[in-house]
Amino acid sequence: MRLGGALAAAMMLPVAAIAQEPLRIGVPTALTGTYADLGSQVKRAIAFAAAEANAAGGIDGHKVEVEYLDTEAKPDLARRQAEKLALQGNKVLIGAIASGEALAIAPLLARWDALYIATTNKSDKITAEACVPRMFRVNRPDSSDAATMAPWLKGRSEETWAVMAADIAWGRDVAASFGKAAAAQGKKVVLENFSALGTNDFATYIQKIKDSGAKGVWVALAGRDAVNFAMQAKQAGLLDSATVAGVSFVTDNTVASIGDAANGVAGIINYSSTLDNPANKAFVAAWEKAYPGTTPTNFEGETYIAMQVLFQAVKAAGSVKAADIAKALPGRTYATILGDQQMRREDNQLVGPNFFGVVEVFDGKLRPVVKMSVPAETATVAPSPACKIAG
Repeated sequence: MRLGGALAAAMMLPVAAIAQEPLRIGVPTALTGTYADLGSQVKRAIAFAAAEANAAGGIDGHKVEVEYLDTEAKPDLARRQAEKLALQGNKVLIGAIASGEALAIAPLLARWDALYIATTNKSDKITAEACVPRMFRVNRPDSSDAATMAPWLKGRSEETWAVMAADIAWGRDVAASFGKAAAAQGKKVVLENFSALGTNDFATYIQKIKDSGAKGVWVALAGRDAVNFAMQAKQAGLLDSATVAGVSFVTDNTVASIGDAANGVAGIINYSSTLDNPANKAFVAAWEKAYPGTTPTNFEGETYIAMQVLFQAVKAAGSVKAADIAKALPGRTYATILGDQQMRREDNQLVGPNFFGVVEVFDGKLRPVVKMSVPAETATVAPSPACKIAG
């Protein structure tokens, strides 16, 4: 009897151990280099969400554990770091910065028995020709930004435009989508500039823009590149002689770095702490308590949404295994700080709203302020036929 009881207890141990298995998250993100500031924002949002979950007893009793590795926003390094994280047991991957990183990780997810959630990667390829069943995106893609920007562009008097973009997958996508939107509104793109990641001197690019006679400039730069370009454009008089707007350019941290030079600059705002809804207000209040003197930035808000979606998918799956979570993610509707959003089954894209705004003083501080909201059904374009993941 005693032996039988001991054996039964022993047989129950693995089940109990599995029930308490932690949710292990790997974050291959840029902690150094041009996009280090973006990486630090991603890291801060993930740490906040994990701490919040653990303080509440975990996700269905599973403690959330997070490990970070630096990718420097380089696709090859991102692939290696993601593989290292996955092989160490962190099979839920999240938070790379550049689209090229996500595109490098995607083909290997099944081999690693992992999944990846994009929070800042914007290239349309991620949910089109490069889509795979285990890659998901919660942030707005380039096509969504183009759909959001089009009404604003239609009302502008500037007929000629220049594009200033990073010479990476995201920057090329933005240039293409802006060009299509401009043509549809009867505008003309007279110049496309593509700068290498980590460019310090934008003088040549700025002079080309001025020489082109463009009345407007659409910018697709982020992190240190955005700051360098904006500061030099201001010094060269470009911000005063042309309308300057963009995507991932009108961001909280860029505005803080540029200062008064950013006042009046317009652009896509994918998330703002100023959005007035109960869920976002609660998030902002909790954030300000955790990080006194700060409010969540656009990248922090988007990354927090990813964690909200992930945690709800874990509960739906009843498991912390990547394969189970990946099966649970598509087709569900998730409660987020931007309201309920559905993870579209056809391409693993979260369908949500998008915003356009301008940098101005809000509550005594210069920051991006939403001026136009585009509903989810308009902001998220139809699935690409190039994505074949749906059964």
